[in-house]
Amino acid sequence: MAVLRRAGDRWRRLPAATKKQGDRMENKNINSKKNGLGNGGIVQWVLIGISVLFFLLMLVLPLVEVVYRSLKDGWELYASALAAEYTLSALKVTLIATVIALLVNTFFGVAASWLLTKFDFRGKNVLSTFIDIPFSISPVIAGLAYIMTFGRTGWATPFIEQINEALGTDISLVFSVPGVVLVTIFVTFPFISREVIPVLNAVGRDEEVAAAMMGASGFTIFRRITLPHMKWGLLYGMILCAARAFGEFGAVYAVSKARGKTFTLPLEIDALYMAGNADSITQAFAVSSLLVGMAVIMLILKNIVEFYGKNKNSGKL
Repeated sequence: MAVLRRAGDRWRRLPAATKKQGDRMENKNINSKKNGLGNGGIVQWVLIGISVLFFLLMLVLPLVEVVYRSLKDGWELYASALAAEYTLSALKVTLIATVIALLVNTFFGVAASWLLTKFDFRGKNVLSTFIDIPFSISPVIAGLAYIMTFGRTGWATPFIEQINEALGTDISLVFSVPGVVLVTIFVTFPFISREVIPVLNAVGRDEEVAAAMMGASGFTIFRRITLPHMKWGLLYGMILCAARAFGEFGAVYAVSKARGKTFTLPLEIDALYMAGNADSITQAFAVSSLLVGMAVIMLILKNIVEFYGKNKNSGKL
C-alpha cells in the first residue's frame, strides 16, 4: 500500500516500504531518547557510575569503617564501651531530648501547618518565614543565643530565679538537661511543618469547607478530614525530626559542659576521640556505631513511610 507525501506544491506517491522505514527510524529515535539522550544510553550509565562511586566513597565506606573500627578489638571491648557509665548517661540524655523535642515539635508543627494552610490572616508570610529560621542559622549560634538569653547575664535569668524562689525549685536552662532539650527543639522545629504544609496545600480546603457547611465542628473536621490527609507527611517529618535530634552536635555543645550529666551521644563521641589514647578512640567508634544503627533504623522507617504514602496516594493500598 502506497502513501502520499507532499513535495512543494505537489503530492507524490511513496511505496509502503518507505513508510515502514520511516516508522522504524521514528521508533529508534524514541528508544534512543528513552535510553539516555541518544548515544545508546552512554550518558545514563555515566551518571549512574558517578552517582554510585560518590555514594560508596562519601557515604558507605565511612560508615563501614566506623563499624569495623568499633569491632576491631573484639566484642568484649565493644560491649564494655557501650556499657560504660558515661555512654549510658549520654544515651539517656539523647533519648530524653529526642522524645521531648519530637512531642513538642509534632504539636506545634501540626498547629502551624494547619494555621498556614487553612486560614488567611495578616502576617501569614512572616510566620512562614520564621519557621525556616533554624535552617538558616548555625546551630552553634542558636546555642549561644540561648546562653545569652537564659544564662547568668541573660535577660530571662531574673524571672527564672523568681520562679525558683516561689516554687522552691532549682530550674536552670543552660548547662543542664532542660537546656539541651530547648536547643534540640529549636534546631528540629521546621522538619515536621515543612513536610506537612505541602501536603495540606495540595489537598486544598474544599472538603473542610463542605464539612463546615454541613455543621461539623472544627475538631471533627481536623480529626476526620485534615489528619488523614496529612498523616504520611506527618510521619515522614517526625522521622526526620528524630534523626536530626539524635545527631545534633553544635547547639548542644554550646549549652552542655558536664560530661556524664548533660552530654549527648555526639558529645560523648567527641570527648572519647579527643582523649587521644588507643582505647578511647576505639570506644569512640563503638559509641558511634550506636548512631549508625539509629540512622539505619531511621532510613528504613523513612523508606517504609515513603512507600506506603505514595501507594496510598495513588490508590494502590
